[in-house]
Amino acid sequence: MLFKIEGEDLNRFLMVGDRVLVKPKAASAKTPGGLYLPPGVEEKRKIQSGYVIKIGPGYPIPAPIDSSEPWQEPSENLKYFALQAKEGDLAVFLQDSSYEIEFDGEKFCIVPHSAILMLIRDPELTSK
Repeated sequence: MLFKIEGEDLNRFLMVGDRVLVKPKAASAKTPGGLYLPPGVEEKRKIQSGYVIKIGPGYPIPAPIDSSEPWQEPSENLKYFALQAKEGDLAVFLQDSSYEIEFDGEKFCIVPHSAILMLIRDPELTSK
């Protein structure tokens, strides 16, 4: 089932926790041997790849217990353990763990970071 979202700007999307927004790569309709595949074959694959568009803040780390006075209000400075994925990476992920959405006529996948098997990073991204 495809979840459709209406809107104008992808920059308004905020990913939560360890979620990653991925734009799937266009599937090849031909096998290496030259045979043409029907459209449903590529959709049934267990592994898919695509480019990382947005990433969440990461895994939340519990705040240390504050040993201050009981009458003081506790401070809630939530911290996150950052994710390995960066915007622009090519992610290879498990398709069964992802959720497909459609925004502005294009398909995107919301993937938990734990479902990403491998990242391929352009060297130009790391030099910035």
